[in-house]
Amino acid sequence: MTTPSLRTRLTVALAATTRFGSGILMGTGLAYYIGASGGSNFAVGMVQTAYWFGLMLFAPFWGAVADVTGRRRAVLVATGGGATLAAVPLVVFDPGPWSAIGLRGLYSAFAAGFSPVMLALASSAGGNDKRGRELGFFNSARSAGFTGGQLLVGYVVGSYLPTTLYVLVVVTSLVSTLAVTRLAGSDAATGERVGTGSNTPVRDVLTEVRSRILPAAEDRAHLQTNGLRWLYVALAMRNATVLGVLALMPVYLPQQLGVSEFQMGLLLALNSGGQVGFMYVFGRAADAFGRKLLITMGMAGSAGFAVVAAGASLPTTLDGRLVVAAGGFVLLAASFSAMTTGSLAFIGDVAPDARESELMGLRSTAKGVGGVLGPTLVGGIASLLGTGAAFAVASVLAVAATALVGVALVESFDVNDPVTVAAGDD
Repeated sequence: MTTPSLRTRLTVALAATTRFGSGILMGTGLAYYIGASGGSNFAVGMVQTAYWFGLMLFAPFWGAVADVTGRRRAVLVATGGGATLAAVPLVVFDPGPWSAIGLRGLYSAFAAGFSPVMLALASSAGGNDKRGRELGFFNSARSAGFTGGQLLVGYVVGSYLPTTLYVLVVVTSLVSTLAVTRLAGSDAATGERVGTGSNTPVRDVLTEVRSRILPAAEDRAHLQTNGLRWLYVALAMRNATVLGVLALMPVYLPQQLGVSEFQMGLLLALNSGGQVGFMYVFGRAADAFGRKLLITMGMAGSAGFAVVAAGASLPTTLDGRLVVAAGGFVLLAASFSAMTTGSLAFIGDVAPDARESELMGLRSTAKGVGGVLGPTLVGGIASLLGTGAAFAVASVLAVAATALVGVALVESFDVNDPVTVAAGDD
């Protein structure tokens, strides 16, 4: 397997950092502005819900289109352009809270095409023996984008008008779209396709995509390999916990912990900033110790994050609250990195070549289910019982996810023979 060139790595890093930086600027900024203007916890949570609803529906669709046509770069450019255009009305008009939430959902419907296709490219570049490392590199770049976005959003919302933030969203999204046009070889065919790329009849493509997203009962064997389907269920449960908690952070941190906007940005950046290093470390660990251990540890750590977040309001001093909250975000960075590198490598191990982007997209769908249910559930409980209690209740789902992967997943990687991938059925 040929190691990606320096130019390719730099292009991937630029595309990933700007794509995810754009998304976090938009999401955290909208949540802050809605909360600061008197919006309810439910409305704040809906910013996250709209985003994950778009990912849930469209990530497997764009992944399947890329697999069926073999036109991965074209899918990346088209979806990146759509995401950029979806953010433009925020700059031109002064949308109300619910219009802004709707634009957030439209943005996510296009941005959903980025991760599954890029993850499939990274997985293919690494092969069986270096898959974890390549996926770790991509996710480190992703985390760098989140870090920069969180640091920047904390500064911008406290110092400038909302229009400035929205301009940054559009510009960073556009840079990501331009970057993916420079990815060499990303339209190479992998596995079986329908037709031959640009000559593929649209009707045939849509028919094949529909059959993949909604497979018949006899065409679901690939979801049973090594317990793959249970991984998706566990990811949905874990993400309901974490995304529900994170959806309220732009309100919880300044209003209940008493931190400033800049301190809020720093705290949020601890999570994504820590991931930059953790992703790389755990990517190598996945190739050395296997996938299941990392997935299980990551799920358990996510439950711990929700509990720590619930306790962050207990210290009587601001410094004490900052220390507890910071510890929670570092724990989240480590647990998310372990779970993500492990699960992505697991999917890459068991996925048929012709379905890799599709199954990477299905992972986003599982996350999207959690992203839709979590903020709605946690926001609703917070309105009744208080934010801390809602965080503690949410941790139960991540505990259940930990137990599920511990019982149902079968290790997909033979550490003694990394070229051989387990292929037994669960």
